[in-house]
Amino acid sequence: MPRSSDDDRLYFRQLLAGRDFAVDDPIATQMVNFSYLVGDRETGEALVVDPAYAVGDLVALAGADGMRVAGALVTHYHPDHVGGSMMGWEIEGVAELLALDDVDARIHVQRDEAWGVKRVTGASDADLVLHDSGDTVTVGSIEVTLVHTPGHTPGSQCFLVDGRLVAGDTLFLDGCGRTDLPGGNSDELYYSLTQRLATVPDDTVLYPGHLYSPEPFATMGETRRRNYVFRLPTLEQWRMMFGDT
Repeated sequence: MPRSSDDDRLYFRQLLAGRDFAVDDPIATQMVNFSYLVGDRETGEALVVDPAYAVGDLVALAGADGMRVAGALVTHYHPDHVGGSMMGWEIEGVAELLALDDVDARIHVQRDEAWGVKRVTGASDADLVLHDSGDTVTVGSIEVTLVHTPGHTPGSQCFLVDGRLVAGDTLFLDGCGRTDLPGGNSDELYYSLTQRLATVPDDTVLYPGHLYSPEPFATMGETRRRNYVFRLPTLEQWRMMFGDT
């Protein structure tokens, strides 16, 4: 279970597409994406992580909790996380969030991912806030630290907030993101998992970008013990598993 916040101001919700929102969307049900709401209960401001499918539902869910969406955090540019065209389907996302009259939000992206987000969503430079690894985004008094974890895409990033790691498609409870899609790089993903995330403590709770396991979250210690990607101690073994030479 996620540990309690030292500050009761933290607002954090994990929401499963096709179950908690976008319940009538067959693609959402098939893709089992997670979106997240992170905010400050005292100020009533929240950030939505990876807004996709039924964006209005996400804003309404925040509103029902007394929260107002004031921005978005993007793990990476794939349409099932930010909207756009995928497999012949049009998925709501960043564009629809920006168009809502009652939402004044900017989109926080890793610098190397801006090109992809703009390409698939139609967002403009003015809509985006570009970040480097180690930057923080503040919502009320809650700080979210951004960690650049390339590999699944060039600008994939994870978010650390109060003992939680929101990892997008960089790391799942079982397995990790694909590296055979445009911009993927298996060597970079290896270094992201074994070096860039190496300092994340074992008691940090991992929240992935998809429900690919029976459990929706687990500690990093448990994940490191059971996930096969951490049983490939060398780059050469990693390359054999992922088919690289």
